[in-house]
Amino acid sequence: MWYPEPRYPGAGGEVTAVLRPAEIPPEVALGPGSWLHYLATGATTSREFGLYRVQLAPGAGTSTHFHRSVSEAFYVLEGSLRLHDGERWIDGNAGDFLYVPVGALHGFRNESPAPATLLNLFVPGADREAYFEGLSSLATLSDEERLRFFEAHDSYFVEQGGGPSTGTAR
Repeated sequence: MWYPEPRYPGAGGEVTAVLRPAEIPPEVALGPGSWLHYLATGATTSREFGLYRVQLAPGAGTSTHFHRSVSEAFYVLEGSLRLHDGERWIDGNAGDFLYVPVGALHGFRNESPAPATLLNLFVPGADREAYFEGLSSLATLSDEERLRFFEAHDSYFVEQGGGPSTGTAR
């Protein structure tokens, strides 16, 4: 059995838990019918992880990419998503989970006619909020500026013209 070394030296625990009520509106509109909730950011978890609830409209998602410094995981809550596991695109339905180690190729997109909702986890808790908030400006950037944006946010796309799509066209 393995556990990490203790990091909390106290004997009785602390009152430091954080509740995020469900009625808080999403922090980021990713495009028509697509949005993102900041459930737990790296800043609120002392960089341990970042957890986001994402709704993707039909046609929204991202092409195949990898990260050099974070692992990522997807848990499908509602609907259906196409998930890239590094070799192929597979159907992911409610209850399905995909773990993506650091450096692993992956992608996700909603090819269904209905919205899909997922939990998206990053470990450690990098500042992904700046990435999500910057997606809306991608259309105004040159190819070189887009590449710098993705590299600054640890996202390396392997398909020509790769990147996120937040529109509803398929």
